[in-house]
Amino acid sequence: MRVKEFGEEDPRRVIHSFKVGLALTMVSLFYYFKPLYDGFGVNAIWAVLTVVVVFEFSVGATLGKGLNRMVATFVAGGFGIGAHHLASLSRPTGEPILIAAFVFIIAAVVTFTRFFPKVKARYDYGFNIFILTFSLVSVSGYRDSQVWTMAHERLSTILVGSSTAVIVCVVVYPVWIGEELHNLVVTNIENLGEFLVGFGDAESNNNGKTLGEDHKSVLASKSNEENMANLARWEPGHGRFRLQHPWKQYLKIGTLARECAYKVDALSSYLNPHVQPVDEMGSRVEAACRELSTECGRVLKELALATRKMKRPKPADAMVASSRAAADNLKLVLDTSKWDRQRLVELVPIAALAAVLLEIAETTERIADAVVELSSKAHFKSADSAVSPEQPSPPPAAALPVSSGGA
Repeated sequence: MRVKEFGEEDPRRVIHSFKVGLALTMVSLFYYFKPLYDGFGVNAIWAVLTVVVVFEFSVGATLGKGLNRMVATFVAGGFGIGAHHLASLSRPTGEPILIAAFVFIIAAVVTFTRFFPKVKARYDYGFNIFILTFSLVSVSGYRDSQVWTMAHERLSTILVGSSTAVIVCVVVYPVWIGEELHNLVVTNIENLGEFLVGFGDAESNNNGKTLGEDHKSVLASKSNEENMANLARWEPGHGRFRLQHPWKQYLKIGTLARECAYKVDALSSYLNPHVQPVDEMGSRVEAACRELSTECGRVLKELALATRKMKRPKPADAMVASSRAAADNLKLVLDTSKWDRQRLVELVPIAALAAVLLEIAETTERIADAVVELSSKAHFKSADSAVSPEQPSPPPAAALPVSSGGA
């Protein structure tokens, strides 16, 4: 029953399992059929191993690993043959010394290059394969005179294994990690909007209705978003996502969403329904705070809905006009209120609440600007009519397992 529940939670896991089995069965034919086996020999096992290592859950991860492995094997094989040829020109006593020197230099330089953040994010796996292939070809060439044949067979089997994994992953129920990143960012903005709208609903809070804590998931989404964005850049154009889709803009929106989530999380301390405003002045400030929270939540929900449908939202200034007016009203209430120094301790929570909401309003405007920028760079369709945040939106996709190794 646990296995059944786990499969029903995300049926793509079951499909992925069958896809891996299909790809392995296809490359195993090189061992089962003698004509194919005669062409590659025992090196055919590299095709099987390549599928096991390269095949990932999403298209982006599989393409990244497959391309990294193919290119790294081709380049490293060429370097290995060159190193073997140069070493063979020396005397027999000098050949192993030159090969060892070449291995040391290449391994040290490539390993150091892997420390660069941009290289590690996209090409770390490829550099690992480069070191492995170069060492195998150059070192084994010292004892094996058929170094050209060995390098050719290794490259051919890895090309076959990587191509098989990529084709099966793309053709059979593909999982596009770029789409998962899109849905994750949209869901995060929706969660923030839902919380702020609920916080501003004075009637619900007075009745003791508790708000959800979905906004806390936004705080831990940074590494997941960065990994997804790196892998999504390997994917070709598909569906609504064109080639060279602005994935980095999603990271910008995600950073702003987390900044907003930290401030939203601070509002949780003001959700005690038993705490009543201290006086009329406190009631006025609280009402202005709830109005601002509601308006900010509506803006975020409208942004999330427009982004999910990939339609251009209203201009940022027009979208945040209501929240900006609510913020100005809150500032006016604070300026015109008479603060009693003797009751200052009782009024501090109300003032702190107002300060946090004003910061949230500012962050909401920046999120609106970032979403409008995304809609322009990604060529979202123009909406025929204004997008209403009250329209139902599809449920968010299940959590996507992301390869820790990346590309």
